[in-house]
Amino acid sequence: MASSLALPSTSTKSSSLCQSFVPKRTHQPSFVSCERSEPVNGKPRVPIINDGTLPKFLQAKRLENAVSRNNSRLKIFTGTANPSLSQEIAWYMGFDLGKVNIKRFADGEIYVQLQESVRGCDIYLIQSTCPPANENLMELLVMIDACRRASAKTITAVIPYFGYARADRKTQGRESIGAKLVANLITEAGADRVLACDLHSGQSMGYFDIPVDHVYCQPVVLDYLASKKISSNDLVVVSPDVGGVARARAFAKKLSDAPLAIVDKRRQGHNVAEVMNLIGDVKGKVAVMVDDMIDTAGTIAKGAALLHQEGAREVYACCTHAVFSPPAIERLSSGLFQEVIVTNTIPAMEKNYFPQLTVLSVANLLGETIWRVHDDCSVSSIFQ
Repeated sequence: MASSLALPSTSTKSSSLCQSFVPKRTHQPSFVSCERSEPVNGKPRVPIINDGTLPKFLQAKRLENAVSRNNSRLKIFTGTANPSLSQEIAWYMGFDLGKVNIKRFADGEIYVQLQESVRGCDIYLIQSTCPPANENLMELLVMIDACRRASAKTITAVIPYFGYARADRKTQGRESIGAKLVANLITEAGADRVLACDLHSGQSMGYFDIPVDHVYCQPVVLDYLASKKISSNDLVVVSPDVGGVARARAFAKKLSDAPLAIVDKRRQGHNVAEVMNLIGDVKGKVAVMVDDMIDTAGTIAKGAALLHQEGAREVYACCTHAVFSPPAIERLSSGLFQEVIVTNTIPAMEKNYFPQLTVLSVANLLGETIWRVHDDCSVSSIFQ
C-alpha cells in the first residue's frame, strides 16, 4: 500500500489558515493514482469559503472582528479589477466594502470619488494590476490619490497581482525597468505601504521606498495538494526554468521534502521559449510543475511535453497568477496536464474555463495578512 502524502502538521497557523480552501474528499488508502478535479456545469471547481469550512480560530477571529467593526478605523475599498476577491476578503474580515464611485469618461479617463469619509482612517485599497494592466494600474493610482486628498491616515495598496513585475532588470541594452517605474508611481501617488502576492522576483520589493509585505500563496496550493491521493515516493517537484529553482526548492521542502527536477530552457524572445533538456529523474513519477504565473503557457507546456517524453506518469501545473494570454488555454487543455491549479489573484474569466482547471481562493490568506498589518503583528509567521 502506497504511503500517503505527508505535510507539516496542520496545527500550524499557516496550514490551518488555508484549510478553508481545500474541498473535502473521501480518501481510499489503497487507491494510488491522482484524482483530477471535475468541473461543475462546465466550470472549474472553485472552493468556496463559508462558516462551515473555516478553521475554529478563524471563525472566532471573524466573529470578533464582525462585532467590533463599527469601532474600527480600518476601511477596505476595491477597484474594478477583481471585486469578487475583494468581497471575500471583506467577508472574512467582518467588514463591508467601502462605497466608492468609479467610472470612465467618454474618452476613457478614470473618475474616482469616495462615497464616505476616510479622514483619519487606515485605508486598504484592493486592486490587481491584471489585464488590462494599464487601465487597472491607473485606476489604482487615482484611488490612492483620492484617499490621500481625503485625509486618510494611512493608505495600503493591496495588489494580489503586481503587473510589470517581469520587467525587473535590464537583460539587454536600451531596455526600461518597468517594475521600478511602477513602484515609483505607486509611492508618489501617496501609498504608505504595499501588500503583494508572489512577486516575480524578490528584488522587486527593493524598488519601493515604502514598506512591502510579500504574501506567499504557497500554503494554499500545498494544502490542496495534501488532499490528493499521491504517494510521497512517486512525487517530484519540477521548476520550469532555472530562474524558478529557489521557488521550486522551497515548495518541494514543504511537500514531504520531495526530490527536485529542473527544465533547462533557452528563451529566444518575449513569450517564446525553447526547452533544451531536463535535469533530474521523473520516470514513472507524478511531476508537479511550480511557477509564479502562467501567461501564454509556452514555457510550462513545453516543459510538460518534455516530462512526458522522459517518462513522467502524470504532470500537474501549479501557479499563483493565471494571466492566461492566448494561446494559453489551448496549450493547457491539450491533455499534457492532469490538473492546472491556480489562485484567484486574477479573476477567472468564463472564456478561460477548461476541464483541468482548479481555482483556489486566497481571500482568507490576504484577509489575515491585512489584520496582522493593521494590528502591527508579524506577517512572516503565517508562512512558517
